[in-house]
Parts: sequence; structure tokens; C-alpha cells
Amino acid sequence: MSSEPGTATRTPRPGTQKSSGATTKKGERGAKEKSAPAAVQPLMAEEESKNPEEYQCTGVLEADFAELCARSGYTDFPKVVTRPRPHPISDSSASTSEKPTLEDQRLSASCSLNSLESKYVFFRPTIQVELEQDDGKAVKEIYIRGWKVEDRILGIFSNCLPALSQLQAINLWKVGLTDDTLSTFIALLPLCSPTLRKVSLEGNPLPKQSYHKLMAMDSTIAHLSLRNNNINDYGAQLLGQALSTLHGSNRTLVSLNLAFNFIGDKGAGHLADGLRLNRSLLWLSLAHNRIQDKGALKLAEVLRPFELKHPEVVERRRLLLEKASQERSRSPTSSRQAEAKMEREKPQMGGISSVALVEKMQSMKTLKGLAKKKEKPGEVVKKEKSPTQGTPKKEDTTKPGKGKVTIPEQKPSRGKGTKPGSKEKRSILLESEQLVAEATEMINPLLEPMEHRDGKVFMPGNKVLLYLNLLRNRITEVGLEGFLAAVRYQAQLSKPRSASKGPVGLLWLSLAKNCFDSQCPMHIMIQELMLPKDPIKVKLKDEEAPPFST
Repeated sequence: MSSEPGTATRTPRPGTQKSSGATTKKGERGAKEKSAPAAVQPLMAEEESKNPEEYQCTGVLEADFAELCARSGYTDFPKVVTRPRPHPISDSSASTSEKPTLEDQRLSASCSLNSLESKYVFFRPTIQVELEQDDGKAVKEIYIRGWKVEDRILGIFSNCLPALSQLQAINLWKVGLTDDTLSTFIALLPLCSPTLRKVSLEGNPLPKQSYHKLMAMDSTIAHLSLRNNNINDYGAQLLGQALSTLHGSNRTLVSLNLAFNFIGDKGAGHLADGLRLNRSLLWLSLAHNRIQDKGALKLAEVLRPFELKHPEVVERRRLLLEKASQERSRSPTSSRQAEAKMEREKPQMGGISSVALVEKMQSMKTLKGLAKKKEKPGEVVKKEKSPTQGTPKKEDTTKPGKGKVTIPEQKPSRGKGTKPGSKEKRSILLESEQLVAEATEMINPLLEPMEHRDGKVFMPGNKVLLYLNLLRNRITEVGLEGFLAAVRYQAQLSKPRSASKGPVGLLWLSLAKNCFDSQCPMHIMIQELMLPKDPIKVKLKDEEAPPFST
């Protein structure tokens, strides 16, 4: 009996077991904590080495984006996937049981048809990319659709997108852009490759409608799509001012898509004002807007000769005076003095460099001299000629003084002395053509030849715009009459200049689905006048024509 209570006291209680277990665990933790400081230092070093700013991108977007997100502490980030392409149409011999499989594959190329959960992969946030065919890793286009792009994602893009040397387009569809994130995105564009020329921001309405910032003077965007952004007349006014003002215009934008917006007559008038002095925009879509006859007449007015406003006349006079002063400063005497000064200040760098220098200074003055005279070996006779063709005789008196330039012989001729001259003449012609091309590209429209009638100055219409889409607006026959007058004028103007390389005016005009009968005489006449100019219809007509019988 006495042994039972002793044994009872010797057996440990459940509480003591737990406490002993807890003490053993605490001891193990203490031992681990003692050894922890040695392991913390390499972890801190690894965290320091994983600084996003220190990472050098490799040009592979999938790897660079994932690494930069991990370094920034962004765990649940979207994946970079290849954009699924539509599958080819199945043959007629294919069974009907295969049709649902093809439809599911069009939704997502990476989804498994056997699993229901995998079908939701298509709706998860992803960054779809289109790769180059030649290089399987080079990204050509980026598509982001249906999820909000925040500043954190744009900050990561600012590090990895500049490494994409062949990036051509960025498409953001319903990504929840704000005016602030748009400014961040615009600041990112100059860091990207010069091949990036297309930007599409569709389904991103902004309260301040600051889309015009994408069309700044220093912008390199050539193709801009702003569909379905709730752009109203105020936004159209900002876009029209970005196209051109009295003191400058955008010279890089080629196409602008403003379809599915809320642009009315006032907005169309502002866009027409932007087209008055813009000579780079070729493609404009205003389909599915609220443009009525007043706005349509404003757009049609720009396509034919229009009267200059008073500020435009004042600016034209200022430009003409500035051009005249520049021509006077480029007179023959001043040009010879400038060339002599350049010769004195330019250090002698050997025979070949002196030849290049002389040829560059007098390249525009040797066109006739090289064609008429034969040069001796080691001496080139260069005849000076005035830049203006009206005063060639005044230069004959000064010809003996500065007519001959002795150039060291580089290679011995083999009896045919006219070949070097002809080659040099061809090179000078090519250089002059390039200079003329550059000069014509930079000419201000206010310096174009004008027409004076009844004390008013009329500028030729905008003949650079080739494509205008006004589908599904609110235009009646009143506005249609204005476009008929513009199309008639351009058709008469393009007939004698069919072989020239200059602008020819509209090639495609869409006025369908408006508030007039499609079979009305004016609409039919516009279509008939535009038919010979439409390149697609002309090509189809040529293909359908029967071959000549032999």
C-alpha cells in the first residue's frame, strides 16, 4: 500500500511532460538563435545584391521582368506569355466533333481542355508579347489587356523595356490609366528603342484628357490609337493644337485613330485647325463620333484652298522677311569670305583631308565646271558659280583669283581622265538631291506659293492627308456638299500631276452610315471621283482584268 503512493509520485504528470517538452524546444531554439547571426550576414548580403537598380537586363523580357519583380518584392506579378495566334481554318473534310476544340484553342493556346480551372488562365493578368520570326526571343509588340497597370509596373518597365532593341509597338487596352500614370508612361517612351513607333491606348478614359502629351514636338510616335476614350470637344481641341499651331507642328505622327469617342462639331473644327499647317499626318479616323454638318464643313474646307487668318498672314510676312535676310547673308561675297576664314582656321590634316574639305566647300559650285573641262593629273579647275542663277556674269570677274585649287594626286590615272569627274558629279548630284529633299521636308506651309484674290491670301489645301474616315456620324447632305467640292478640286489638281511625286490629296474617304441616303447623287459622285484614286480598288481592277491575248 505504501508503494502505490510512491509510484504515483514518481510517475510524471501530463503537465510536467509538456513543460519539459517546452523546455527542450526552448533549448533547441536558443541553440539555433546562437548560430543564427552567422547565417544572417550572407542573407543580408544576398538582399543587398538583389537591388533592382543593379540588375542588368539581358533583352529577354520574360526573364528580365520576373527578376526585376522579385528584386522589387513583387510576388504576385503577371507572367510574360506569347500572344496566341489564330489557328488556320480547318478543312472541309474535318469532322464536326473537332470544331469545339478549335474554338477553345482560339481562346487560349496554353489552356488544357481537360481541366476546368485551366480555362481561367486566359482571364488572368498577363503580358502578351509578339516575337520576331527570325529571332525567337526578340519582342516586337507588347499587349496588356484588362488589368490595371500601376506605377510599380511602369517602374519595372522603365528598366526592362529599354533593353528590347526591336520593340515596335505597345498596346494598352483597358488598363485603368490615370493622368499621372500616363505622364509616367510618356516619360518611359524616350528610354525605349528608336524602333518603337506605335502606341495604342484604347479604353482608357482620362479626366483631364491629357492625350495630347503623346504628340509633343519631340515625340517619336508615328502611329497613335485613342479609340473609345470618351474624348470630347475639349480633348479634341488639345489634340488639334498638338497637330499644329502658328509657331510649330508635329512632324512625326503619321496616323491618328479617334474613333468611338464623343467629338462634336467644335472638336472637329479644332482638328481641322490642326490640319491647316500640319504636313505629316496621312491617316485620320473620326468614325463613330458626333460630328454634324458644321464640323464636316470645317474638315472639308481644309482640303481645298482656304483663306489665311490675320495671325497667319502676319506670321507669313515675318517668315518671308526672315528668309530674305538669310538669302542676303548668303550672297557670293560673304560666302567666299566665310570659306576663306574656314580655310585659315581649319588645321592641315594631309592631302586626303584637304581634298575632302575643298570638295565639301565647293560641291555646289562645280556642277558645270566638272562637266565642261578636263582636269590635268594633280590639278582640278573649279569654276565658281553663284548660288542664284540670276547673277552668273558677276562671278566671271573673280574667277581667275580663286578659280584653281591644287590637290595632291592620290592615284595615277590610266589615260581616262573623265571617269573621276563623272563619278564626282554623280556624288554631288546625290548630295544635292538629299539636301533638296531635307529642305522640302522642313518648309513651313506658310511659305508655300499662295494665291491672292480680292486682297485676300489663299493657301493651297492640305494635300498630304490621304485617308479620312467619317463613318457613322451625323452628317447630312449639307456637309456632303462641302466634301464634294473638295474632292472635285483635288481630282482636277491631280490630273496634270499624275506622274509627279508630290502629294496628291485624299485616296480614301468614307462617309457611309451618316444622315443621308447612300444612293443620293452627291454621295455617288464622290465615290466615282474617288474610285480612280483608291489604290486598293485600282489593284483589284487590274487583277481582274483579262490578260492580253497573243
